[in-house]
Amino acid sequence: MINSNKTYKIILSGGGTGGHIYPAVAIANELKSRFPNADFLFVGAKDRMEMDKVPQAGYKIIGLWISGIQRELTLRNLSFPFKLISSLWKSRKIIKDFKPDVVIGTGGFASGPLLIMATSKGIPSLIQEQNSYPGITNKLLGKKADKICVAYDDLERFFPKDKIIKTGNPVRADLLHIAEKRDDAYKMFSLEKETKTILVLGGSLGARRINQLIEKEFDFLLTHNVQIIWQCGKLYYEQYKIYDNTKNIQVHEFINDMACAYAAADIIISRAGAISVSELCIVGKPVIFIPSPNVAEDHQAKNAQAIVDAQAAIIIKESDLEVDFQNKFTQLIISPEKQQKLGDNIKKLALTNATKQIVDEVELLLNKSNK
Repeated sequence: MINSNKTYKIILSGGGTGGHIYPAVAIANELKSRFPNADFLFVGAKDRMEMDKVPQAGYKIIGLWISGIQRELTLRNLSFPFKLISSLWKSRKIIKDFKPDVVIGTGGFASGPLLIMATSKGIPSLIQEQNSYPGITNKLLGKKADKICVAYDDLERFFPKDKIIKTGNPVRADLLHIAEKRDDAYKMFSLEKETKTILVLGGSLGARRINQLIEKEFDFLLTHNVQIIWQCGKLYYEQYKIYDNTKNIQVHEFINDMACAYAAADIIISRAGAISVSELCIVGKPVIFIPSPNVAEDHQAKNAQAIVDAQAAIIIKESDLEVDFQNKFTQLIISPEKQQKLGDNIKKLALTNATKQIVDEVELLLNKSNK
């Protein structure tokens, strides 16, 4: 029987992008609510965004000297074996010192060494795969992990079938109640209530092509009497911050309170990463997806197309932006009926209990480890 008062020790590992970090934080928060005395430790990659975002969420994190293998032939790949050995050695020490009861991986190269060492020591482990096409780290880890929580069907071709549990993706709990935040959101972003708000998201680091699109289409967008909240991303902020003084346009490197940003939005333009798609289903606003073509197996396009097939979003390929963007945006902005239909349909696809279901599986592992 599980003991909610016991001081369980729990390691969560993953990072590189917000798509790996925020699920881990959501899982940790749910675990903390069930086990107030639990001791948490995050393990990420040095110099990546998790080293800032995890402490901001109130958790301790240790960084490994690790990075992924570049797809192109590059000198940076020569250092990978040394980074891997260093990270495996440090992971071994972390596990020896912390003595976790369970280890949870949410993807990204940072989770690889930690979970490899944990599974070699027989520590119960769970990985959470956000995408329809798993990354190389989780594909390797799936052979040894005890449980694999997924958000899409047909992942048996990558993972052992008996380990797979379909839960959906963990999302921030505050997204479940964004309707209540709309007035606060107007104040936070200094918005005019009678003007439609366009929220532009390219992911935590930014999306070059989406940023180029918004810059090019300023005049067109503003002719539709809109105001724009534009998260251009860490990699591009210095380039685009000059537009922050433009009337009805505000440029952000990163938006910490995404619940308020979603609450303020009337239409959202976004990439189609797995966590973004899961969040947008819960948010229930009309979305124009512009999937990144630079991902394995074109999984962002597949994520977006699944929503479009349910008549719940609009998709525009990067290669079609010049031809299609103005036309599709105009059709949406001038039609309250279409906005309502897309918002209602995408909300029907939401899996709102993913975090709790994943933590239920973690509880089973904790129960098993205490027998």
